[in-house]
Amino acid sequence: MENSDIAQIRDEYEKQIFDLKQLFEISKSLNSTLDYGILIESILYTIMGQMKVLKAALYTKKGLDSTCFNLHRNFKGFELEHEHDYSIPEDAPAMRLFARETRCWTLAEIRLRFGNLGGLEVLESMEPCLLVPLKAKGVVNGLILLGEQIICDDFSPYEKDYLLNIAILASIAISNAFLFEMTTTDMMTRLRMKHYFYTVLLDKMVESAFTEKPLSVIMCDIDHFKNFNDTYGHSCGDEVLKSVARLIQNQTRSADVAARYGGEEFCMLLPDTDAAAAEIIAERIRKGVEAMAIEYEGQKMSITLSLGVAQYDPDRDLNGKSVIDRADKTMYLAKQSGRNKVMVAR
Repeated sequence: MENSDIAQIRDEYEKQIFDLKQLFEISKSLNSTLDYGILIESILYTIMGQMKVLKAALYTKKGLDSTCFNLHRNFKGFELEHEHDYSIPEDAPAMRLFARETRCWTLAEIRLRFGNLGGLEVLESMEPCLLVPLKAKGVVNGLILLGEQIICDDFSPYEKDYLLNIAILASIAISNAFLFEMTTTDMMTRLRMKHYFYTVLLDKMVESAFTEKPLSVIMCDIDHFKNFNDTYGHSCGDEVLKSVARLIQNQTRSADVAARYGGEEFCMLLPDTDAAAAEIIAERIRKGVEAMAIEYEGQKMSITLSLGVAQYDPDRDLNGKSVIDRADKTMYLAKQSGRNKVMVAR
């Protein structure tokens, strides 16, 4: 065997060892978070860095009841028309093909297979160079789109195999994050569950005590909610809960946590927010709910909220229950003093 051949074999083995180490580091990175948004960013930046591409995007489903794959808004490089719907039906022929065959695809290969784009026509204007399906247990749970490489024109067979290995890791991480979302999210309102809220509250209390940054809690309850159920039925009550939850969710910032605390009661955790600022947010929510027009089976209904605000006090609140109780008692004071108002714990 020539020395040059030995050197080539050695170089190939060294590259494979290096790539295996890279995959191990990628696996650690992707499994270090269960936050869906952070994970998507991590997957995209990882693939762009590993493959030296200028563009990357990721499709996933939004929930268990979703029947289509949606493009995440934190795509990189692709130019999109904002008014265009880029969703892909889960039963698109190409998506079924991806479930059967584990490989990377180009749009040209899909067109050759079907005579058209097999339900992926929305991708034509994006002009991706390569599609990498994400699969977990034989089920497609995502699709990565890659643009052109910086260095060369085409992806090599080795690079495609390497991409499939990254795709396996990304798919597992997405499945784990999705399961976490399911177990911490109230299925009706899409807000977080009480146990998740309490866990984050304890962490934020420690952080607040250490950094001396303010932390506030808002508790709110739908006024006369029992009347909706008694008068119009539980289906109507469910619609009221969903409408209020949507408004609350729209008023929260990325660092905030909004949760369904129980029944018709909701709670919000506001980091870096003192009582005065939390009162402004609570008042905005109160006014928003009061202005909502809800119609159910031809009946127009008005809704109001009573809200209580409490700022975490390290000297006073020795546990999470303490600050929640103060906000809760203040909320009931708001109810007793006429409802449809915000009160702040002193």
